[in-house]
Amino acid sequence: MNFVPERMAPLRARRMGIDTHHEPTLYLRAESPVCRSEGFESLSRILASSHADKCIIASLNIITSDLISDDEVGFSEVAWRRFKVEPGAPVWLSHPRPINSLSHVRAKVYGHRLSDAQFSDIITDIVDGQYAEVHLAAFITACGDDKLDDEEITSLTRAMVDSGSRIDWKLPVVLDKHCVGGLPGNRTTPIVISILTACGITIPKTSSRAITSPAGTADTMETLTNVSLSLDQMRDVVRRVGGCLAWGGSVRLSPADDLLIQVERALDIDSEGQLIASVLSKKIAAGATHVLIDIPVGPTAKVRSQEAADKLAASFEAVAANLDLKIRVLFTDGSQPVGHGIGPALEARDILAVLQNLADSPSDLRDRAVLIAGAMLEMVKDLAPDEGIDLAMKTLISGAAWNKFMAICAAQGGMKTPPLAPYRYALIAKASGIVTNIDNRQLSKVAKLAGAPADPAAGVDMHVHLGQPVTAGTPLLTIHAESVGELNYAVDYLGEHTDIICLGAERRDKEKH
Repeated sequence: MNFVPERMAPLRARRMGIDTHHEPTLYLRAESPVCRSEGFESLSRILASSHADKCIIASLNIITSDLISDDEVGFSEVAWRRFKVEPGAPVWLSHPRPINSLSHVRAKVYGHRLSDAQFSDIITDIVDGQYAEVHLAAFITACGDDKLDDEEITSLTRAMVDSGSRIDWKLPVVLDKHCVGGLPGNRTTPIVISILTACGITIPKTSSRAITSPAGTADTMETLTNVSLSLDQMRDVVRRVGGCLAWGGSVRLSPADDLLIQVERALDIDSEGQLIASVLSKKIAAGATHVLIDIPVGPTAKVRSQEAADKLAASFEAVAANLDLKIRVLFTDGSQPVGHGIGPALEARDILAVLQNLADSPSDLRDRAVLIAGAMLEMVKDLAPDEGIDLAMKTLISGAAWNKFMAICAAQGGMKTPPLAPYRYALIAKASGIVTNIDNRQLSKVAKLAGAPADPAAGVDMHVHLGQPVTAGTPLLTIHAESVGELNYAVDYLGEHTDIICLGAERRDKEKH
């Protein structure tokens, strides 16, 4: 950032110890001479700079008490980490340059199409820290609800790729996958990557943390091993074992995406255009040549109808073609949760059970992972239809996938034991019947109220699936929480939404012989 602030008398830096999440925030007393001379107001965007030519743009809060003195400027925790000065160091404050790209955001708010250059300006300013969270929220909202066409999504994707690092593995085939989400417990990625690397495929997997779900792949894997790899560490792991399971944010791949995701999570928004740009920018930046897109379809999944799934798939394919990326779209069953666990540690437990071929492992998670791994093998190997599934299943059953998973975890810093939650509550069936409906969205809400994904041991353990007969007194699900307060939040919500799991009358077919 090229800023030349007018140097007035400096203020002394003070760490306030205030958590403002991802929003850098500075604090001034209302009586501060700098506050008066510069005309700063609460929520102003201000530029802080130091002797070492360090700069940060932050939002301002005005303090009317004696919490800080007139000659001090307070820093929130995230602002302090980014600015990196010593307590008491001199700090100069001024107005930052105008954010010209906000005019493009306003144009999009009013329904205008944006060009390559306009998207590039917006993403550059986001990565440079120019945008406050309110600006990010405006951009996300302006692009939501199908307001981006395929050419705009391509422009946004390209701008997001160009905003960060890009890896070239010097290989003709680098495989990757992504599930669009909306299906609790659908944690197939670690199993799929273990199968594929055991089959000799190079697959440097970078994954996101949760946006609107109770867990992302990075959240789940973090309960098992270190996922915050640097780019050099990631390269070393892939060189040694053929693949990795890393958090994309730690290697600065499409960094604008991570900033947007933070606000999307707060807004509980995951629009189609930004979903496509998010997914494909991360894949391209990570060096993928071939990508499989898993779209679960179901009445309470993110994609609710086949018509919507076809539309989303067509956009994925069009944007991928514009960016010279080979993709395959796979439609999967999104009618109910996958596996038993919903939440980072509970999903990790299911992954370990499937990879170790344990008798009580969730068969639906195993079969789904094998289906996806088989489809990906068929993308890059000379295999007939269904031969990929056969190869994937053999690799899993033989123990080769489990051995590869252990090797990946060892290369990333060693394997950990997922934590257990100390507080639990079981929902008991009041009558006998057959499970006729499970609401994925409400179930995810219960897991998030219990603390997932921020509390890794929190979430929901499912004990039933669609079509399963149950008797009165049978546990339907168990909520796991790391605190009593969060357990109570989840239980209260569960009590108010009695249709999360629906039981129908048990049917007995009477046949005359």
